[in-house]
Amino acid sequence: MAARTKARKRALDILFESDQRQVDTLDTLAARVATGEPPVGDYTVELVQGVVARRPRIDELLATYAQGWALDRMPAVDRAVLRLGAYELLWRDDIPDAVAINEAVALARDLSTDESPSFVNGLLARLLELKPTLVT
Repeated sequence: MAARTKARKRALDILFESDQRQVDTLDTLAARVATGEPPVGDYTVELVQGVVARRPRIDELLATYAQGWALDRMPAVDRAVLRLGAYELLWRDDIPDAVAINEAVALARDLSTDESPSFVNGLLARLLELKPTLVT
């Protein structure tokens, strides 16, 4: 598994855990960094911090473009995958758009329901179409 793929998975774990436990995401990140179990690299830290910094806008976009789905009704894994994918897609210029979407779809395929990969792909593809108007 590539280093950035592992970093994304660890970031997803932190986002998911924080959401499920309803605790501050940066506190969860700090605890994982402190214990080193599992090891948390720089890219994982960047991803988690980026999602946290942009979360209000990310959640607004997901709620707006997830047709038929309220954010709080989505499976928690899908919500975390979409937050991570949207952050990489819209605010990480060093990540090609196709990579951001493909990595998010792969996480959904590995960790969520049978319908999740197509849902994640469709929603992130819609954000990609609108990207020039969404990011200022």
